[in-house]
Amino acid sequence: MWLVRPAQPADLEQILEIAGTQGARLSSTLPKQSEALAQKIEHSLASFAGKVPASEAPRFLFVLENTVTGSVDGTAGIDARAGNGQPFYNYRRDALIHASHELGVSRRVEVLYPSHSLTDQTLLCSFSIRPELRNTDAFELLSRARILFIAEHRDWFSSRVVVEIQGVQADDGSVPFWDSLARHFFNMDFETADQYSAVLSKTFIAELMPPNPIYVTLLTEEAQSALGQAHTLTAPNFELLQREGFHAGCYLDIFDAGPVLEARTDSLRTLVTSHRKTLHGRHDEAGDLCLIAAGEASDFRCALTHVEETLDDELKVSVKTWTLLGKTAGDAVRIAPL
Repeated sequence: MWLVRPAQPADLEQILEIAGTQGARLSSTLPKQSEALAQKIEHSLASFAGKVPASEAPRFLFVLENTVTGSVDGTAGIDARAGNGQPFYNYRRDALIHASHELGVSRRVEVLYPSHSLTDQTLLCSFSIRPELRNTDAFELLSRARILFIAEHRDWFSSRVVVEIQGVQADDGSVPFWDSLARHFFNMDFETADQYSAVLSKTFIAELMPPNPIYVTLLTEEAQSALGQAHTLTAPNFELLQREGFHAGCYLDIFDAGPVLEARTDSLRTLVTSHRKTLHGRHDEAGDLCLIAAGEASDFRCALTHVEETLDDELKVSVKTWTLLGKTAGDAVRIAPL
């Protein structure tokens, strides 16, 4: 079975391995250095325990565990407040009208404005999974388990949720938008900047970018074509998030111009369709395949299992699932259809 649970220090080496298997930049990268990743896990555990200092925002990191082999095969995160106490930078896509009455000329010019309007909105991030698990039920479990966590801890999160989707990259690893814009302001390749942002934050790089509006026509044709376009490898995640209720707005990732998806938290499909049930047991596995979540904070667990609902709001699942969730008969769980 697959289980989503909070990341633990013992998971560090396997998470580092997963981060190294990604063929393209993650929508919100994990640090690829042991010390930085250990600090991220430590901060996550403090967030689950409610022990994060008031000056910092809670940041949660989950892992996907194969309960048969014990291997960790994916990660997913939630930043309760985008920016984590610092400005959360994006580009806002807009337009200006340049006109001359005397010449009878009017032209609409597309412009990118530096913006931190999405600061403090809840951010889904750090999603990574072993390549062979893309387009599987495990992939969907890992992504959607975060929404069930939000549903169980609704007051910890904001009224809107955003997700950054990685943008276009060429086969040789070059990033058209980055190469057309950022290289004019500091000498750093995309991969290096990406890792700095994972270890530190995007703020230091965003502050080195020009504070003025960027006229899109001044970018290369390749960079212009990349605006708001997602990397081909993100297609499964992009489609899943769209089914969840996310849509691309006017904001772009400040690094690669990938789309930033937005949604009202209380409108997310998993949250809307989920409901609480009282747990009861059975020895066999029958019924519909659903996501089932139980436990609060650091005790949170989410799995895929066959369930049978009764008319009096009871939920019959196999005893094996009880054990996996750390629950017993009469305990409350939350389920959502797959």
